[in-house]
Amino acid sequence: VILQRSRFCFFCIFRDLFELKDGRPDVGLLTALVIGSIGYLVLFGNWIPDPSTGYLPQDAYIGPVSWHLPAGGLLFGWGMALSGSCISAHLYRLGEGSLEAPFALAGTVAGFMLGFETWNSLYVATISSSSVIWLPELGGYTLWAIIQIAVLLGLMAWLLIRFGGNGSNYSSVNPSFFSIWQRIFVHRWPTWVGGIGVGMLSFFTYLRVEPLGVTAEIGRYSRELGTNLNVIPARLEGLDGLAGCSTAVSSNLLTTNGIFVLVLIAGSLFTALLSDHFRFRIPSLLKAVKSILGGILLGFGAMISLGCTIGTTLSGISAFAVSGWVFTVAMVVGVLSGIHWGWRN
Repeated sequence: VILQRSRFCFFCIFRDLFELKDGRPDVGLLTALVIGSIGYLVLFGNWIPDPSTGYLPQDAYIGPVSWHLPAGGLLFGWGMALSGSCISAHLYRLGEGSLEAPFALAGTVAGFMLGFETWNSLYVATISSSSVIWLPELGGYTLWAIIQIAVLLGLMAWLLIRFGGNGSNYSSVNPSFFSIWQRIFVHRWPTWVGGIGVGMLSFFTYLRVEPLGVTAEIGRYSRELGTNLNVIPARLEGLDGLAGCSTAVSSNLLTTNGIFVLVLIAGSLFTALLSDHFRFRIPSLLKAVKSILGGILLGFGAMISLGCTIGTTLSGISAFAVSGWVFTVAMVVGVLSGIHWGWRN
């Protein structure tokens, strides 16, 4: 519901900044990161009072840092530019009736299998010897809380001053039941409202279940399919011991992440029907091909980065992981370069 109502799509957020010079959607993303960071700090401070002991927060998306990470982020950004969305947005757009999303998600599965096929070589060459860097371990919670939140707030202020947009999307109306209904279920929410919702969801999901992410189940099914087709190695060195979107084979029909993804699509469908945003849009052959190729880049980039914009960026940066920042910077470069080259036009 939050993603669909606020159009919380990472590609759209960066495209609006680059093409429309509107920084408000990016402020929504930064809001999610600020709220997520504060929430994670509360949890970490209770779970690991002294971060210098060498223990990492359980299940947090704190991954190894090496050249594979900016490579994965760059490829993922190019995949967003080609397919028109990140993986999470393709999922919520399924609920809006998008017929491009299935092509992109099919390409994502192929990209994951390609990532699994090359994983062992990549792991031996770089990941096995890479360092896992958790910022609070280097200087304590207070130092890095001040630095990270100051950076995020500074970026918000710069965006609002430089690319503030044209003010509120809503005109002043009487607070009748009908107008409130329209604001919630018909009009799009401002992205900062979605940012607040996503940030709180990130915190509460980690508290009760696991860090927020959407690629674990897609990766798991891609891994099982690739294994059954004998196109990926039966043994993937070190993969299941790394933090990130887990793709370990399970005997369950659906994992917790799988249920989360299905209900995400259902929530989007519910609000898309209420707001009359549900439309079957038949893509052109060119857009279908771009969606498949973009999906391959999304899947490969997410696989070698152990997550996507929700897992590695949102959950990773909120957890004060250097891996989250490295992936995100490379991903932004990939998105903006792809937009500049007109890949989605």
